[in-house]
This record gives sequence, structure tokens and C-alpha cells, in this order.
Amino acid sequence: MSDDDAPFLPRTATPVTPRPTPTWAKKKPPKSKAAKQPKITARKYLAPRDPQDHARKIAENAMDAWYQNYGGSNIDVPLGTVAALALLRNRPGLADWILNLQPHELPELFKEIYLGYWIKRPDLINRAIRLHDWAWNPNPDTQQLRAVHAVTNRAINTGLLDLTGHDDPYKRAEADVLSPLLTGLRHKSDKKWRGEYHTPACVSDLMARMVVDKDFAQPNMAIREPAVGSGGMLRSVAQRLRDLGLNPQDYTWYGNDVDSLAAACAAVNAIIWDLGPNCAIGCADSLAPQDDYAKTLTEARDAFKERDQAMDTVTLITATRSAMRLLEKTAA
Repeated sequence: MSDDDAPFLPRTATPVTPRPTPTWAKKKPPKSKAAKQPKITARKYLAPRDPQDHARKIAENAMDAWYQNYGGSNIDVPLGTVAALALLRNRPGLADWILNLQPHELPELFKEIYLGYWIKRPDLINRAIRLHDWAWNPNPDTQQLRAVHAVTNRAINTGLLDLTGHDDPYKRAEADVLSPLLTGLRHKSDKKWRGEYHTPACVSDLMARMVVDKDFAQPNMAIREPAVGSGGMLRSVAQRLRDLGLNPQDYTWYGNDVDSLAAACAAVNAIIWDLGPNCAIGCADSLAPQDDYAKTLTEARDAFKERDQAMDTVTLITATRSAMRLLEKTAA
């Protein structure tokens, strides 16, 4: 039997000339469009594309949750709940983490949010005291906490963090979520008695585009709103400045309102919209003969002094405890 007839004997390999690698194989495969686009959550997908419609939908759902769960007539609580959540920056998993909190855990979360911003802007957080004072109640009403829990869940599931949780202040300032919530929670007779009618965003945006241009908006200019409401006009001007390539933090902002709850909303919105360090929100009558902005600025300075004293006390307590621990270790 010859070698060619032997089925299991190794045969001499025929030399093969290697082929050149084709040009298409040298290039990396293109990334799919799905990999380039950020992940879209179901909340964001179901939310209205127009920011103003989205804000109204959040407000409607929050009000519905509050009244369906018999939250009571104190509208400061649902407003403060939505305002606290609007101060958060959206991070992966944050929404689901908040949704897993129990009703009795929410006041502690809101206190931490407001305290965190109080360290940065004690003047604005003090102005917003009506929105968060209820969270410090040592004996909260159980039914009210259930309503707060319902408002929290409904606001987040309607995409609140997708609207207000952007790192970019331009995105955060595309809508005012507190304005439709405040006006919706107010009783019709209460709004009529107060004369509270917030300017629609489309109107304030048009006014800002008509009035503000680069020749008009010089740095260090003071922008005043005598009937600030929740700050809608300030938002429109700030967005107009950003459209022109200008920074709202280079300007001074003043806003007054006779209603303390509206002024509280404007103070929180000033933080959300990043109007900068030179922003004063007062609760006063702009038509009064006295200079109410002087009073507002005095209150702001006092708030920063109070903050500094509190921080000094905390630093002293921390240093004392560290020294005591060191002494105990030395003695041992």
C-alpha cells in the first residue's frame, strides 16, 4: 500500500501563499447609533417634548396625588416637596432610589437637600423657609406623609428629574415647574384676592427677546422684577442672555413679591436656574415708598453671617471631639 493510499499517515502540507488583508477588514467597525445615544428612560420617553407642557403635566400629577391622598389645605407641603426634588441633579439610579424610600424617610431627605443648599446660599434658602419648614416637624402627621410620598412618586414618575436635573443650567431653565403648581394649588378666590396671575412663558420669552440684546445687556447691569411671582420673567431674561452667549452670573438680579410663598418659589428657582451669587429675592411691596431692596440685602447679609457662625461652631465642635479622642488614645 502506498503512502497515498494510507488514510491515517500525515501528508506533506502544500505551501500556501498568504493573501493580503482586505482594506475593509483593517478598519474598525462603525459604532452603532444606539451606542452613541444616551439611554432614554421610560419616564423621559413618555414625557411631553415641550418643556412647558412637561412642567404643566408634572404640576397636574402632583396636585392630583396630593388631593387624592387627602394631603390637606396646606399647599406649602406639596410645593416644598416638588421644589426639593427639583434642586437635585439627576444621576443614574437616583430616581429609583427615591421611589424606594418610605413616607417617614422623605422629610429627612428634604432637610438634607435644603441644608446642603443653605450652606451655599443661606439667603435664598431662608427666603424659601415656607417650602421646607414643615419637614422639621418632630411629630409629622401620618396622613400628610402618605400624601407627600404620593406626590414624590408621581412627580418623579412624570419625569421631574429629567426636566430639572440637568447639569447644564440652560436645560434646567427651559421651564418653571413651580409656577403651574403654585397657581394650580391656589383656590380661585385666593388668586383673585391676591391678584396673582403669572405671565405665560411664551409671553415672557417674547418680551425678553424684544428687549434684551448685546448692546442693551451690559455686564454688571441690574435686572429688577417688582412682581416676581415664581421668577418667570427672570428665567426668560437669563435664557435670552445665554442665547446671546452671555453669562447670567455677570448680572445682578432683584425680585420682589408681596406673597411669601411666591417669593419662596422664586428663591428656589434662582438656585435651579443658576442666576449667580448676585441674586436677591425679597418679600415686600415694590410700590411702597421705602427701599425694600435695602431690607432684602440686609436680610441676605444677616443670613450669611448666621451661616458663618454656624459653620464656625461646627468646626469648633469637630476639633474638640478630635482632641478628646487623641487624649483618650494617649492616656490609654
